[in-house]
Amino acid sequence: MGFGEKLRKLFSHHKSQNEDFFEELTDTLIEGDIGAKTAVEITDILEKKCREAKINSQEDIVVELKKLLLSYVKSCHLEVVPGKTNVFMVLGVNGVGKTTSVAKMAKLYEGQGVNVIMSASDTFRAAAVDQLQMHGDNLNIRVVKHQMGSDPGAVVFDACEACNSKGGGLVLADTAGRLHNKENLVNELKKIDKIAKAKSSEGCYKKIIVVDSTTGQNALRQAEVFNEAVGVDAVVLTKYDSTAKGGVAVTIGKELGIPVLFVCFGEKYDDIKPFDCEEYINEFLGL
Repeated sequence: MGFGEKLRKLFSHHKSQNEDFFEELTDTLIEGDIGAKTAVEITDILEKKCREAKINSQEDIVVELKKLLLSYVKSCHLEVVPGKTNVFMVLGVNGVGKTTSVAKMAKLYEGQGVNVIMSASDTFRAAAVDQLQMHGDNLNIRVVKHQMGSDPGAVVFDACEACNSKGGGLVLADTAGRLHNKENLVNELKKIDKIAKAKSSEGCYKKIIVVDSTTGQNALRQAEVFNEAVGVDAVVLTKYDSTAKGGVAVTIGKELGIPVLFVCFGEKYDDIKPFDCEEYINEFLGL
């Protein structure tokens, strides 16, 4: 059951918006994958507003809740600067759909006339390199790769050189995501980060984290880890179609201030679209 349905149920159970109603609303927000701290804060602000402005109809309360949620969610648009070497380092743990998201972004930007190169910088998983190469073959987009176990920073270096020699474009670097070995992963990412920063044109380097929108608090923790390690500029939400909750963009926006760039909602290369805050909150609230 989605958050919107639970919200309707909550209103039908409570004829008046008393303390019990707001307590249950907090629980419902938490079940909708909004972090506990954020959920309590939202409910407190909402309760105070409703009391002061004497708001008590279901419709008006939902309008106020929507305003509140919208104030926390952020979206962004990343431009690829023509004639420059742009690098998007794509971060995320294994299993969130990171490599597929790289391919989707590659097709999207290539469709805008950008020269795209995919960099297979997760050199520790043969499957990741093979998967990226398969996407490259399907899309007819160049993939720069080295042999298994080689230095991931060197792959990014070569991809940037190749991009440069073509007069600029976009390097999409697929990176490793072994969170269980956090220290090694963080060190490795810092190394790639340094190379990407040095090889990209000034102001043309961004770090994007891919998170599974069905995993709620886990997605927030992952964003925190990567943000602490190298800093994150934007989020891509995957499995957006199967999420009955999806409040994670609210929490990431509020707790970390990171905007959402794209949502991915299916298996096909075209199943990606720019994130729209209003549409997202309407879907979340079941409006």
